Formats: sequence, C-alpha cells, structure tokens
Amino acid sequence: MSERGVREGISLTLEEYQQLFERYYPEICRQLAYVTGDRTSAEDLAQETFLKLYATPPRHRDNLVGWLRKVAVNLAYKHIQREQNRQKRELRTVSEGVHTTDVDQFWRRHEVKQVRSVLDKLAERDRICLILRFSGYSYAEVARAIGVEASSVGTILARARAKFRDEFNRQEGGA
Repeated sequence: MSERGVREGISLTLEEYQQLFERYYPEICRQLAYVTGDRTSAEDLAQETFLKLYATPPRHRDNLVGWLRKVAVNLAYKHIQREQNRQKRELRTVSEGVHTTDVDQFWRRHEVKQVRSVLDKLAERDRICLILRFSGYSYAEVARAIGVEASSVGTILARARAKFRDEFNRQEGGA
C-alpha cells in the first residue's frame, strides 16, 4: 500500500495500454452488450473498464484479459442495479403524484388510449369525419371521404363532436 491507501498495481506503458485497448475493447463491448442488452451502455462501460485498468491496474500481469472481463461484468451488474433502482424511484415518483417527463408520457399514452376507446364507440362515419378533420383535412376532402356534400360536413362534425364528448364523459364517469 502506498501512503494514499491506494493499492499498488502493475505499471503499463502508454503503448501497452493502447495495445490492450485496441485488442480487447471490441470483445469487452460485446460481453457488456450481452449482459446489459444495450449497446450504448456497453460502450460506456467498456470505456470505464479501460479507465480502471489505467487508473488502478491489477497487481499482476499474468491474466490482464481475465481482469478486464471481471471488472467489465462487475461494472455491468452495478449499472443494471442502478437502472433498476432508477426505475423504482420513477415508479415511486409516479405513485406520489410528482410530474416528470415519464409521468407526462404515461398520461399522454393514457389519453391516446382513452380517445381511441371513445372513437371505437362512435359510428364509422362520425369516427372518420373527426379523424380526418383533426388531421388537417378540409371540409371538401372530408366530404369526399365520407360521401356527402361539403355543405353538410359542418353539421356532421358538430354532431360527431357532441357524441364524442358525451361518450368521453360517460367513460370518465361524468367528470
């Protein structure tokens, strides 16, 4: 042990370090991608593995590849644990009612499902009319799609909106 309490390891020249990196980085990346299931995280963890080799090398040279693999797997498991803890925190945040981007996405998905459910309850003509109009189609284009006169589209749309609103409120329990 040195005065700083850091264990002494082998010393690698910059050239040796570069050779190890060039030779084993792809293998370590593949191993980490297999363990984590995420190529981007695997690349980050592989870089961290080689940083550990540089900063705190092992005591012996006899199995550097084995040391790299072991460090990589340990880093991967720590990464997976951090991700699981992050997901638990996010779920806890959702249950506590704190709004985050993930919570906002959850509510958007919920609203989309709700709108689809309401649209499914409407007559086909009303559903097509609403979808086309709110997708930016003109009254003339909506009229052609549903087979009516353009002058009738406004009335059909108003009635379809009313039916949509009534069904939406019914599903929401009168909210």
